Amino acid sequence: MDLFGRFLYMLGLVALGFGARSLGVLTEARNDRLSQLAFYVLLPALIFTSTYDERLGAILSVELAAATVATIGVALALSWTANHDGSDEVRSVALVQSYHGNLGFFGLPVVATTLGGDAVATATVILGIAALVQVPLTVSVLVRINDASASLAGELRSLVTNPVLLTLAAALVFAALGLSLPGAVDAGLERLSTFALPTALLAVGGSLDAVTRDVSLTHTGRVVGIKTVAMPLVAWTVFSTLGVDALTRQAGVVMFGAPTAVATYVYAAELGGDEQFASVNVFATTVASILSLFVLLQLVT
Repeated sequence: MDLFGRFLYMLGLVALGFGARSLGVLTEARNDRLSQLAFYVLLPALIFTSTYDERLGAILSVELAAATVATIGVALALSWTANHDGSDEVRSVALVQSYHGNLGFFGLPVVATTLGGDAVATATVILGIAALVQVPLTVSVLVRINDASASLAGELRSLVTNPVLLTLAAALVFAALGLSLPGAVDAGLERLSTFALPTALLAVGGSLDAVTRDVSLTHTGRVVGIKTVAMPLVAWTVFSTLGVDALTRQAGVVMFGAPTAVATYVYAAELGGDEQFASVNVFATTVASILSLFVLLQLVT
């Protein structure tokens, strides 16, 4: 399947999930179970099988960590400059949704589909580093601007017990020690990992809400522009400047071109942000990112 066909397939999966949710076939409860299957089983299988047998030095480096942190920082700075108006509830959400990407449910499976298994290990490390930065940063921004209260310690506990991150840690230990899995176990995990992309994208589609009532389309446009265009271009520039190899740079572009994370809607609801605005941004960036990543991959591959 060529690149266009792959992206058409991914767009179809998101549309199928959205349509099934709109028709009541994929209810909220069913979509939650689908998300849990992807989060607790399929994505960990993809992460582990793609990472555990790699050479540690080939996937984990100072340059990769620096590029990941720098890309998030630049995206936040761009958003801070662009979103100087509007209410605190809207501005705070616009800020966090401009950098906080859906790296697990969208970015990682898309890397696997478009760039192949060799890029997944690097993308997984990007996911781990970014998660450690994004979650505390998002909570801090929302709390500060909205004068809300939240237990940062509680959020950090949830982060370090995240099954995706725990799987990454286990895979890195295997890589560092040169450990292997029995053939049957490896084959079983490989088979499970093939279901990660369709399941995750169906769940993403089932979580979307396109309601636009009383939403600032100007602010949404800024979020879409920064998240789906500016951030992957920043990633390409930063990764290139730090001299990483081409496949790592391409993985960085895809990961940081992923749409706004669905979790940001939850954070907005809990910490004083505009929930409806957050929901619309998740929908808009998801649709836009499929189109923008197709174009960007044509340019960087």
